[in-house]
Amino acid sequence: MSMKLEGNILVTGTNRGIGLELVKQLAERTGGEAHIYACCRAPDDTKTEALRDLTTQYPGKITIIKLDMSDEASISAAVRAVKEQIGDGGLNLVINNAAINKPDTPAPLSATGKEDMMEAYETNVVGPFLLAKMFLPLLQRAAEMKSPGDGDKMSCRRSAIINISTLISSIEKCPESFAIAQMYPYRTSKAALNMLTRCQAEDFKSHNILVTAIHPGWVRTQMGGEQAPLTPPDSVHGMLSTMSSLSNKDCGMLLDWQGNRIPW
Repeated sequence: MSMKLEGNILVTGTNRGIGLELVKQLAERTGGEAHIYACCRAPDDTKTEALRDLTTQYPGKITIIKLDMSDEASISAAVRAVKEQIGDGGLNLVINNAAINKPDTPAPLSATGKEDMMEAYETNVVGPFLLAKMFLPLLQRAAEMKSPGDGDKMSCRRSAIINISTLISSIEKCPESFAIAQMYPYRTSKAALNMLTRCQAEDFKSHNILVTAIHPGWVRTQMGGEQAPLTPPDSVHGMLSTMSSLSNKDCGMLLDWQGNRIPW
């Protein structure tokens, strides 16, 4: 893969699955000037050992940041920590990967309560909303530090937010998969994330900040299950290739991991 992503990159939900693989492939395929901020809820937990191993494998390239996307104080603290390390630099790319799925799949109506709905919305929608809002000055700074010839072109190398969404957030395509995965909290929160993506795309385009939602595919992770056809390396390879080619025409869109547009 020809990697075009560089600069300061922040990824949420990086202790396992897709998030961990994003950090791994970004560390492997970006240049020496790139720096990755890998965010997770419990950096010292045993479940974060694989992520800590990556910081040893790529010394000086990865910083682990404590971040709970359901906690506004934790988000504020994480933003301050990144600002302190970046200094006068900008933040080039935010990948909002962290998300929760409650209750366990297939999550039918009978098993779903108010708490499930509220917790999914808080983590999957409000968290990305607050993170983008707080990081906006750093994203603007990165957008202003354009290379000669960039003009008004938007890209993930310049300044961008990628919201990791899902095919099952599509209202049009809901009938195709509802019977096997009702998942009320997850589906509705990710549909709300899609609208957040559209709103941010409209709001931030005057700053030349790209905002796009991407479906990673059905991936063999703890959430996706063993029957999923895609491995995390294949999904992430495709997503990073897609991210590296995004431009103005993709702003505010919902794409799959191969760059194909998904209907709302």
